[in-house]
Amino acid sequence: MDAVLLALALAVLAWLLVIGDHLRQRCPHWHWYVTGYPVAALRVLFTWRRVAILNDLAVSKHPARGLIGDLIVKGDPLRPTAPRISLPRAHRLGLRVVVRLHAGQTAAPYLKAADAFAHAWKMHAVRVTYPERGVVVLAATASDPLERPGLISAPTAHLAALVGVLESGGAWVMDLRLVPHWLIAGATRSGKSTLLARLITQLAPQDIALVGIDCKGGMELGLFARRLSALTTCRREAVAVLGALAIEMRDRMDECRTAGVRSVWELPDKLRPVPVVVIVDELAELYLSDGTRESRAETEQCSTLLLRLAQLGAALGMHLVVAGQRVGSDLGSGVTALRAQLGGRICHRVHDPGTAEMALGDLNKDAVAVAQSITPDEKGVAVCTGPDGGWSRARSHLTTTEEARTTADRHAGLTPLLPALDHALDALRGGTP
Repeated sequence: MDAVLLALALAVLAWLLVIGDHLRQRCPHWHWYVTGYPVAALRVLFTWRRVAILNDLAVSKHPARGLIGDLIVKGDPLRPTAPRISLPRAHRLGLRVVVRLHAGQTAAPYLKAADAFAHAWKMHAVRVTYPERGVVVLAATASDPLERPGLISAPTAHLAALVGVLESGGAWVMDLRLVPHWLIAGATRSGKSTLLARLITQLAPQDIALVGIDCKGGMELGLFARRLSALTTCRREAVAVLGALAIEMRDRMDECRTAGVRSVWELPDKLRPVPVVVIVDELAELYLSDGTRESRAETEQCSTLLLRLAQLGAALGMHLVVAGQRVGSDLGSGVTALRAQLGGRICHRVHDPGTAEMALGDLNKDAVAVAQSITPDEKGVAVCTGPDGGWSRARSHLTTTEEARTTADRHAGLTPLLPALDHALDALRGGTP
């Protein structure tokens, strides 16, 4: 009888293991809710006091110094008390714990203890945020959500592009109406070009004029030539196109002033000019000079025109997306001034800390550290900012060369004609005034 019961128990256990493995493969979120979360929640509750004491998060109601006659005796705090925490609440990627801080405590020690929390709770990572004074939120993820990101379906508005997935599991959307201008930094093979390709394939079906500035001979943006209203392949052509766009901006200003509105978005649909998105691949090519007078003049013109476009373009339906491997102050003061106008920031893996600092340092120091921790194996992973001023790790969806070319061909008929840009390029290439 005992042998029968043992065999039955083993059969049930084997069946549960098979079902658990199937659930983990097919429905990882349900597997986490059913098996992972209860164990992790108990681990958080049972280890919280010990982890808080080891990381100097607990305090004592008794002083650490005592007065004996004329002597002050210093000793360890007695009966340390850990801050109160809420019951861990599950979400589909992990769990969330709210910590009520002791009087006088700040969030800084919790930021330092993030790795200790992840180790003690056997989680992939713990993100520390402080939404209000006296409260810290510990968001733990059970596994890396960016390791195998799936394509998330999400509605996108005009001038918005679904480019990937956030570490929270939500959709990564670049909305140019909310954040008009973007800076994208990333080393070679970090995912920068893939992100640009994904952005263009998402914008291609929309009623938008796309302008490409690719001074590497058009090797990257040339895939989309049929969908681009203009494509420049050297700095001389970039100066001509940016100059034509500056004239277009003045014309749009005149239209808004005549209509008595402050932006083109307040104009009637029939009178509103088509939005223009200018995509610059490899910013350094526009700022580096060989020392000749002509080269310095072109560099200064590019710097001035890009800055003017970034300062005034948002209200006029003209948007700027700038990408580069190296984005630093050594390229000139114009780069720093331009960076200040680019509210959206995306930083992939970079070779030098200065580029990460330039991309994210003026927004959040923690984001800089996270960006510098991206490894070469994490292609497409980046730290991005959101419209609310926060930041998150994210991963762009892979867009193949064939998909990029097919998208450009399919939507070539939607390419708006911008005569001013065509005239500027024809005059330059043809040698006529």
